[in-house]
Amino acid sequence: MAEQTALPESTGATGAISAGPPTPAAPSQAPDKPDAAVVRDALAVGVAVGLSGFAFGVTAAGSGLSLLQICALSLFVFTGASQFALVGALAAGGNPYTAAAGAFFLGVRNAFYGLRLSQLLVLPRALRPLAAHWVIDETTAVTVAQPTRRAARIGFTVTGLTLYVLWNLTTLVGAMGAEALGDTEAWGLDAASPAVFLALLAPMLRSTIERVTAGVAVLLALTLLPVLPAGVPVLLSALAAPVVLFLMGRRKRGAVTASPGKTTETKGGRDS
Repeated sequence: MAEQTALPESTGATGAISAGPPTPAAPSQAPDKPDAAVVRDALAVGVAVGLSGFAFGVTAAGSGLSLLQICALSLFVFTGASQFALVGALAAGGNPYTAAAGAFFLGVRNAFYGLRLSQLLVLPRALRPLAAHWVIDETTAVTVAQPTRRAARIGFTVTGLTLYVLWNLTTLVGAMGAEALGDTEAWGLDAASPAVFLALLAPMLRSTIERVTAGVAVLLALTLLPVLPAGVPVLLSALAAPVVLFLMGRRKRGAVTASPGKTTETKGGRDS
């Protein structure tokens, strides 16, 4: 969500939560949103995504993990895309260390989410380690969409709690019922979590740089998938971000450098 700043008080307009350091004593200037509406939105996201834990349980069981290992991943890792990346690499015969590295770097994005959410939620220090475990795509999407700090805290808590409970329960059910389903690849369940992740990510790609970066990452992954071990393409596709930023930076610097020359030439033409 794009950051908004409050307009001067003389205009009577209001804005969303400021991205800067919060001032606890200052009341929120954003319009209130009913708690019931926040809870409803948070529950909708938590339930819809939480049920996809069933797909992870089935896919993980098909990759050869034990029931204990599968449940431990959902309890302690709790980031769906990274979990699917790990079991997908293992199922494809990838090295466990490479698979774990790919899942780790895919989950690093949550650290950047945490930087933003820490400013919006301003939780007590004792609660921050617990809240950090719930910093994922879905809780971030719900939290940043709220107009006030109170609504943000409610949205984060309800989404995180609902999703954590349902994801772990459905993971257990999926892992236990994997044998009854037979060939898990025939059901295509391994695509459930990536599809949810893309559905959440796509609306956030608003600028040209973001779209180009996503496109380059996809091309890298698809190109390298047939020639590299499972898990490695995910790691290398992350190089799309620094490459695109570097090229865009050079392009802007080139445009700025060329502008003064054009201005001088024009002035010279006028003078002559």
